[in-house]
Amino acid sequence: MNKKIIAAAVAATMTSVAFADISITGAAKVNYTNTQYADTTADDNHFTQEMDLKVKGKSGDTEVVINFGGGALDGDSINGNTATKNDSAGGTVATGNQMNVEDAYVSTKVNGISIKAGTWDDGNNYLRESARKAGKFEAKTSVGPINLSYGARSSGADSESYGVSTTTGGVTLGYTKKATSDEVKVSGSFAGISAEYHGIDADAANSDKSSIVLSTTLDGIGVKVGKASADSSVYIGGDSWMGDFEESSAVLQNGQDVTAVEDSTSIAGNKVAYRNIEVDDVASSDMTYNKIIVTRPLASGTTFELTYTQLDDDGVTNEKEDVLDLELSVGF
Repeated sequence: MNKKIIAAAVAATMTSVAFADISITGAAKVNYTNTQYADTTADDNHFTQEMDLKVKGKSGDTEVVINFGGGALDGDSINGNTATKNDSAGGTVATGNQMNVEDAYVSTKVNGISIKAGTWDDGNNYLRESARKAGKFEAKTSVGPINLSYGARSSGADSESYGVSTTTGGVTLGYTKKATSDEVKVSGSFAGISAEYHGIDADAANSDKSSIVLSTTLDGIGVKVGKASADSSVYIGGDSWMGDFEESSAVLQNGQDVTAVEDSTSIAGNKVAYRNIEVDDVASSDMTYNKIIVTRPLASGTTFELTYTQLDDDGVTNEKEDVLDLELSVGF
């Protein structure tokens, strides 16, 4: 759709504010995936697509942002059947060939306080999946070197949160108080090694989680080592380089820990990475991922990415599989 038409349509719905600046950005990707199983199960081949569009209107310190997202599975879904994908709560959301409103929020500043209200994704980390809730509110400000934050949403066990953070001596320290847990984050660099720690101290018994990641560069090779640990009553649900465990087919069991190593470098204009991911500490449910990822920008403005994965999963019938994923993506 023509950008001017979209911009005019969005502006027409905001009659109370005359926005001086409207921008439209987006991204799209198409994937072909082939999965080969070690037993007699037939190979699986399918195409997926995902598209995102962000419309931003800005006037002074005030912004209105609307994110649209959608995708489809295989040709049949594109031609009229409804495709679905897993959401962060374990249910399904329709994708088909429609664009759904994912985020819609207003942000502004009032007397030095940054305010944000609406619906938005709070992002992934090494320990938990992302969450998108309606009726959210956030306020942030700074008092000298101290950053303060307050968050609220209309429902949920942790409907309110209070945060404080600061940076001292090159180390960033953060603490967040929620109704059912306390979270601590520490990050910094020491002698050329970057370190990140995230700990969740939950009120419920046996429900703590933590992660630590170390990274550095040795003779032109990037090296990362990570460990995510969960107590016996909770699971790791993060989506990161250490593994995508938020989809229902990959949700880990309570108490399973994740250990990962990545080596990356550039070869002839390609970024090449190798990852080894081990999931263990629950009997008969160990998982091992070995991944090779090759990424290359193309002259057309798109980016090509090849990912080859060997998976050995003790917890399923088809415990061994090889997955080849070819992706074309573009951002604008």
